[in-house]
Amino acid sequence: MKIHEYQAKSIFAQYGIAVPNGFVATTSSGAVEVAAKLSTPKVVVKAQIHAGGRGKGGGVKVVDNNAQAVETAANAILGMQLVTHQTGPEGQKVKTVLVEEGSNIVRELYLAIVMDRDTSRPVLMASTEGGMDIEKVAEETPEKLLKIYIHPSLGLQAFQTRQVCYGLGLNPTQAKQATQLMQGLYKMFIEKDCSLVEINPMIITADDAVFALDGKVNFDSNALYRHPELVAMRDTDEEDPLEVEASKFNLNYIKLDGEVACMVNGAGLAMATMDIVKLYGSAPANFLDVGGSATDEALENAFRIIMSDKSVKVVFINIFGGILRCDKLASGVVKAAKALDMKLPIVIRMKGTNVDLGKQILAESGLRYEVGETLEEAASKVVACLNKTAVAV
Repeated sequence: MKIHEYQAKSIFAQYGIAVPNGFVATTSSGAVEVAAKLSTPKVVVKAQIHAGGRGKGGGVKVVDNNAQAVETAANAILGMQLVTHQTGPEGQKVKTVLVEEGSNIVRELYLAIVMDRDTSRPVLMASTEGGMDIEKVAEETPEKLLKIYIHPSLGLQAFQTRQVCYGLGLNPTQAKQATQLMQGLYKMFIEKDCSLVEINPMIITADDAVFALDGKVNFDSNALYRHPELVAMRDTDEEDPLEVEASKFNLNYIKLDGEVACMVNGAGLAMATMDIVKLYGSAPANFLDVGGSATDEALENAFRIIMSDKSVKVVFINIFGGILRCDKLASGVVKAAKALDMKLPIVIRMKGTNVDLGKQILAESGLRYEVGETLEEAASKVVACLNKTAVAV
């Protein structure tokens, strides 16, 4: 789960991480009111969406702290369809702005903690190249990206924070503050079950103060049951409507850009299914994992979500019958397709427990479907169905 920058900063403050003073507003008049509470001659008006690169898209404006300038900036940002490299070409509508104090910036640095799957440890990453896309830094100048691997039983050690401070070239005054910031960031990462905490940039001001000028935080969705205070921060307006709907029924669904809807049980099988769809010349419209214990209701809702996606031309069902037996899957598919008057062509590949019984149920259903015995055969039939659809159109 993602949250907005202003929400991330509110959590930063709880862990002793210094952030600029600021307030949120949903109207230009509200932005003027909150700017009047700030004491700096300059203020920053920042669009609040779940995406990076907002400044490049026109979603961040530094203006004089007067009513006319703030109102103009807020009017320009609020309601805009902000397009960044992370939103896609459709962009995201801005409904909230953060108005905060301007800062006299001397240096911009990068700091983040993320889980490293190769080592099964949190890794603290730091760079002197703050304010830039960290992926670009890692690719073009990897020597400027410092990585500190943290043992989960020991936590972040003092020698490790000193290593980061030395690598960033901080003086003693700056290093003392940066150490406190790193310790707070790691504590937050662990206690809040984060999958990512990122400060880009972490700034050094003219008076040697260290601030988190921006904040990005992602949480492990599987741990949210432990954090009702974080669940309350969820902004479903920033998420795909179909993904929000799927989450209500415990369906693992991610909207993609293709035309083949993939209904699968198991994340690994889902990835393989999407790969072979691409290999055979098409593209998946979604990642949909119904899990190992999908009920008839869940399958019906899965079909309903698939049918709500107007880009879908074919449904590809790829099931390994283990916990979810093939006959149960077949019965659920038949029931759901009939209840929703399914018109889309369906290609099914089933293997595992009660596969013959599942095929019999499908054969007696009267549905418009095709069966692939192998993954390759099923994928080729998916593409054939797409070609028929194209010809028909």
